[in-house]
Amino acid sequence: MALSNLLFLVAGLVFLMVVVGGITRLTESGLSITEWKPVSGAVPPLTHADWVKAFELYQATPEYREINGPAGMDLAAFKQIYFWEFLHRLIGRLIGLVFALPLLWFAFRRAIPPGYGWKMIGLLALGGAQGALGWYMVMSGLSQRTDVSHFRLSAHLLLALTIMAALIWVALDLRRLARSGSDRPSRLTGAAALTLLALFVQLLLGAWVAGLNAGQVAPDWPTMQGRLFPEGVDWSRGAFWALSNDPFLIHFVHRWWAWGVVAALVVFARKVKRVPGGRVPSIAIHSTFGTQILLGIATVMTGVSIGLAALHQAVGAALLAATIWGAHVQGAPATR
Repeated sequence: MALSNLLFLVAGLVFLMVVVGGITRLTESGLSITEWKPVSGAVPPLTHADWVKAFELYQATPEYREINGPAGMDLAAFKQIYFWEFLHRLIGRLIGLVFALPLLWFAFRRAIPPGYGWKMIGLLALGGAQGALGWYMVMSGLSQRTDVSHFRLSAHLLLALTIMAALIWVALDLRRLARSGSDRPSRLTGAAALTLLALFVQLLLGAWVAGLNAGQVAPDWPTMQGRLFPEGVDWSRGAFWALSNDPFLIHFVHRWWAWGVVAALVVFARKVKRVPGGRVPSIAIHSTFGTQILLGIATVMTGVSIGLAALHQAVGAALLAATIWGAHVQGAPATR
C-alpha cells in the first residue's frame, strides 16, 4: 500500500507539473532559461550580477530580439517569465527526488512486489526521458524560431500525461494486490483503448493549438469569425501540412473532434458503470468532460484568458486520469 501511495503522490506532482507547464506556455516563459543544468540549475540567480547574466543569455534569443526586446522588456519583466520556467523545472527535479529516493528505500527493504521492479525502473526511465525531451523542446526556440516547435511541445506534454497515466495504473494494480494478496493486474480492453486513442488525438490537437497560439484566431463560438468553417486556412502546401501546421484548421478540428471524444466517453462511461466498482469512475468521467467543454468554450470566448486556459489544460489532465481509472476498473480480472 505504501508503494501505491508513493505512485499516487508522484502522479499528483506530474499533474501539477502539467498545469505549471501550461502556464509557462501561456505566459511565453519557456525560453527564459537558455541552459540545461540538471544539478546546478536547481539554484536560481541569487545576485544582481547573476540576473544580468541570465538576462543577457536570453537577449541573444530570437524571441527577445524580435518580440520582447522591441516591446521594451526590462530585467524586472524578465524575472517574471523566468519564475514560471524555473518553477516548472524545479517541480521536475522534485518529482525525480520524490520518486527515486523512496524507491531506493523500498528496494533496500525488499518491499517491491515481484514483477513490479521492472515497472518502477521503466517509470523512472520515462521520467528521465521527459527531462531530456523538455530540453530538446526548448532548444527548438533558441536559435532560429521565436517560439518552440509545436511538435516538440506536444511530445513533451503527451509524454508527461503518459507517465501520469502509467503511474495511476500501476498504483491501482498495487492497491488490488494489497487488498487481495494476489497479483491480478487489470488489462486494457478494446473499448478502453479506442476511447483513450480518441482522447489522445484531442490532447495532441490541444497541444498544437497551444503551441501555435491557435486559440486566439477566433474568439467566437460555435462559429469561427462568424462562419462554420474559418477563412484563412493555408492549403498551399497540401492538406496534411495544413492539418498539422495551420492554426485556423487545427483550431477548427480541435473544436469539433471534441464532440466525437465526448460521444466515445459517454459510451465508455456507461460500460464502466455496469462493472463492479465502476459507478464512481463513471461519474468522474462525465463530470470532467462536462467541465472541460465549458472551460474550452469560455477560454475561446475570453480571447484565451490565462486563468481559464490553464484550468482547461488541468481539467484535460484530470479527464485522462478519470478515464484511466475507468479503464482500470473495466479491465479488472473476473472475481474467482
